[in-house]
Parts: sequence; C-alpha cells; structure tokens
Amino acid sequence: MKRDIKQFLEYVAYNLRRNSVRATTAAGSGHPTSSLSAADLMAVLFFYGMDYDPQDPGNPNNDRFILSKGHAAPVLYAAWKAVGVISDDDLLSLRDFNSIFEGHPTPRFEQVDVATGSLGMGLSVGVGMALAAQKDQLSFTTYVLLGDSEVAEGAVWEAAELGAFYGLDNLVALIDCNTLGQRGTTMAGDDAQSYANKFEAFGWHTIVIDGHKISQIVNALDDARLVEGKPVMIVAKTVKGYGIKGMENKDGFHGKAVDKKQLESVLAELHSRFAPQGDVKEFIPNEPDNIEPALTSEPCTSLPQPPYKVDDMLATRVAFGQALLALGGVCSKVVSLDGEVSNSTYSYLFQEKYPDRFIESFIAEQNMVGMGMGFAARGFIPFISTFGAFFTRAYDQIRMAAVSRLSLRLVGSHAGVSIGEDGPSQMALEDIAMMRAIPNSLVLYPCDAVSTYKLVGLMYAYDDGISYLRTTRGKTQIIYDNNKEFFIGGCNVLRDSHDAQAVIIGAGVTVYEALKAHELLKLDGIETIVIDLYSIKPLDAETIIECAERAGSRVITVEDHYLDGGLGEAVTYAVRNNHISITNLAVTKIPHSGAPEKLLSDARIDAAAIMDVVKGTIE
Repeated sequence: MKRDIKQFLEYVAYNLRRNSVRATTAAGSGHPTSSLSAADLMAVLFFYGMDYDPQDPGNPNNDRFILSKGHAAPVLYAAWKAVGVISDDDLLSLRDFNSIFEGHPTPRFEQVDVATGSLGMGLSVGVGMALAAQKDQLSFTTYVLLGDSEVAEGAVWEAAELGAFYGLDNLVALIDCNTLGQRGTTMAGDDAQSYANKFEAFGWHTIVIDGHKISQIVNALDDARLVEGKPVMIVAKTVKGYGIKGMENKDGFHGKAVDKKQLESVLAELHSRFAPQGDVKEFIPNEPDNIEPALTSEPCTSLPQPPYKVDDMLATRVAFGQALLALGGVCSKVVSLDGEVSNSTYSYLFQEKYPDRFIESFIAEQNMVGMGMGFAARGFIPFISTFGAFFTRAYDQIRMAAVSRLSLRLVGSHAGVSIGEDGPSQMALEDIAMMRAIPNSLVLYPCDAVSTYKLVGLMYAYDDGISYLRTTRGKTQIIYDNNKEFFIGGCNVLRDSHDAQAVIIGAGVTVYEALKAHELLKLDGIETIVIDLYSIKPLDAETIIECAERAGSRVITVEDHYLDGGLGEAVTYAVRNNHISITNLAVTKIPHSGAPEKLLSDARIDAAAIMDVVKGTIE
C-alpha cells in the first residue's frame, strides 16, 4: 500500500487511542482498553474500507457499521470526531446525562443505526441489513465489529449460519480478538485461528490478521471485496489496552478509565509510541454510490376491506396471514420473517405471493428478531412471526429494538391454554406481560378474523415502537362486520344493559366465554356488560370506568394468560383510585395437554367460572 495512506491511517489510529482515553477519563468511567485494541481496525474501516457520506447518515447507499462490542463506544465517537461529524466538546461529554454520546451507542446519536452493548446481537442485525441491501438492489456493504468474548453467545452462531445460508457477500465482520474479557481470558484465549476455523465451517470466507498492522487490515478489506457468494469474517489478533504499557494484555482493567492524575503521562506515552514523524497527508472517506432503492418507501394509506362474513368460523392466525398478504400488495417495503412455522402462523400466504420479501429464519428466534432490527433500520417494515411462546427466547433482542427506537411488528400465534393437546411448551402464557413491559409498546389481542385483519393495518401504521399481535390457534366465530372500525387504545362494548350488575372484560378466546356467561346469567335474571378489550396496551380506561360505574362498580377480567402482567393487571392499574372492585380470572398454574374446552375449564377461565364469580360478587 502507498506510504501516504499508511502513515495517515496510523495517525488516525493514534488519535482514536488518544481521544478514547481522554473521553473516558473525562467521564470517570468507560472502556478505554477495549477501545485501544480496536483503534487500528476502526481507523482503517472509517478512512479506507467504508464508502459513506458523513453528512448524510440516512443515505441508502452508505456502507453501514455496527459496533457489536458496544462497550467500545469511546473509539466509535473518536472515529466520528476524526471524520469531522462531532466536536471535541461532544467527545468529552461521553456518558453525561445531557449527552447523546452514551456509554454504549444508541440512535440518539444519528450516526448509530441500532443500539448495542447487549453483546451477541450485532451480527444478526448485520445479516438483516445485508439482506435489506439485496432486496433493495443496493451495493452497500455492512460491516460488523465484534469482541471475542461475545462470540460465545449462541445468537452469533445463529447469525453465522443464516449469513452463510443466504450467501451474503455484502457482509464483512471483524472480531477484535484481544483475548481478555471482563474478568479474565476469553473462551478461546489467544487462539484466533479457532474462530476462523469455526466460521469457515459455517460457510464463511475467513482471514486471520494482526489487528495492529495497518497494511494487513487494508489487505484484508481489499480481499473481502473480491469474495463472492459468502460473507467474510476477519479475525484480528489484538492486544487489549494496546498503547499503554501498564494496561496492555493485563487483567483487571476492563471498564476502568485512566485516572486524571495519570492522564498526561499516558497521553505522552501514546504520543511517543504512535505519533507520526513529519507532516501527514489527509484523506477523506470514500463517497458512496448513487443508486435508487428498488423498492419504494411510500407508505400505503389503508388495506382493502376484509372478505369475511359474520358467524363464519376462522382462526385469527389465518386472518393475520390474509391481512399480511393484503399488505404486501399495497406496500413493497413490507417484509415477512418467520421462524420455520409459516404454515402455523399463516405467513406462508405472503411467502407464496412475495417470495423475494419473505425471509425464512428457521428455528433461530434471537437471530430472526435481530435480522428484523436490521431490516427496520434500513427503512423496511418487518412483520416477524412465530409461536408467541418462542418470542421469550428473543426478549433481549426485542428490548434492544425498543432502545434502538425501531418499529418491529411481532405476531405470536398459539396463545394460551386454548391451543389444547400440544401442551404447555407451545402455549404463550407470558407474552402479554413481557410485551407490555416494553416502553411505547402496542399490545393487541383480537378475538375474530375482522378485528385481526383491521389490527394488522393498525400495526402497519404504528411507528412509535414495538407492536405485538396475539393470535389464536383454533377457529373463532366472526362477530364483527367488515366495516367495523378499530383503534389503538380502543375496546368494544359487545353487550350492554341499563340494569347491569357487573362488567366482564375479555380478549381473544375469552371474549366468547364472556358472551356465553352473559347469556346464561340473563337466564338467571343477572344482567352484565361484556367488553372486548382488543387493545391491551394502551387500553380504554375511560370506557371501562364508565361501564363499571353503571354496573355496581364490579369488574371481572378473564384471560388466557398467566395472572402476573396480563390483561387483568393492566385493567386493575388503569382503573385504580376509582373505587372499582375487580376480580381477575387467569391461568394460575402450569397447564398440561388436553382438549381446549377442558383446559379452559381447568384454568377457571371459561363461562362457568365467570358465572360463579359474577354471582359471588353480587351476593
């Protein structure tokens, strides 16, 4: 390589080291040693390897960079300072409450696509971005920098398998193999070749280099551009704390900033070891291509009307598939990711019509949600479907998607004990609780095909966070007309009475149990109000309170979900301080296999149980 560019990249690396140390010392905390090991890699990536317009972070042709080892945020911010995007004052505001330069990167800083720091998920996001580039027929490359400790995470290997399966030659990952984790040696220690062997076995092209030799890093990135049909993994042998003799390759310095009293001597050491001799010719980042994305990003305004008939029987999971299919016809940015259960979630309907926008994710839910994050970060609208129970595996990815301010649409089928004979391993019984806990989340639970279809349209339009739709395995009666309107934060009063003595609130399958109980109670001279709470978060507290005040301030909630964190708790909290008596019916024990009707009865969430509670509350 030319001497000028080598000298310049060495100069950049020196400044990245210097500024990583300065920033963490100013903050009084952070990860300087993890930043020091990555400085040479970052210098070459930002000033040689990547093509991007630093003034236009949203440019669809920019190469993308994901710092999977998010604790090395100081070197990322130092790189953006070197590029000229942020000031020295910005850099030194690291970790301050009023700063966007957080301890681990988040999209509060616009040059960051996704939040990282929860280790092990960056490669999945990179796979999603690389797939998004292919769908949009764009030439950008996605680069992911991992730490060697996080390669122990199973999600990394889920991503490795999918990246190779889809032949993503527009994906280049690097491992900063500095041998030391938070509390000692990593699993592979200094055996960098073992990482290469594993990724090669998964189908990646691998390159092992000295991560502190600028020329080797440059050559590796040049070689990566020539690889076709498979992703590239560059394993870089590095030294943690490289540049500071007292910290180099020494345990006990992870997450520890240089003391202010030692700062000047440390900076002097870095200067003596790395500062260039003589003038340095400056280089600027390479400009990206100018290609228009193949798929339009213009949103659709509405779905076609659903094709259903009142009193027909259809599972809500089927209606989801039909609504997703309809969405695919009016918005080309909609993509479907499914965890090898598309014939159960009915996303296969979308797959058959739009195979290029369907991503088979196989039984690897963490990677599936991570890929969805990558798609969402590149302007796509991902609908991610699997059994609701299996989203528990990917909860960290879901929470980090929320931190990333990404709008993922999650659809969990086979909710509750009503799935029947398959048993508790397949039953989503914790999903409402975990999805409600996510800030700005939307939790929807339709009871019939019409409400499902309409709620999918609302999910599509919801851009303020994670949205979750809960669907049912078995067929349910269609109770709504196709013209019925639904709203985020809404509910429907299905049965009303001026003489009501209690309000029964259900969602999904328990709406039908509530309706049965209503009719049977009428035979005993007891009037009730029945509410379909299809929007669990946010919910319509005003309507519930108004109905309760007309019904003796008695409310019974019934749900096919565990008691903790579910519909009942949501209602109870929403109407607090209104002197309303609430009884919550929910699943309170681990269920087992059996007929749906038997399981609903055993869980005490069927019509008979509702009747018993209503009668007990009014006596």
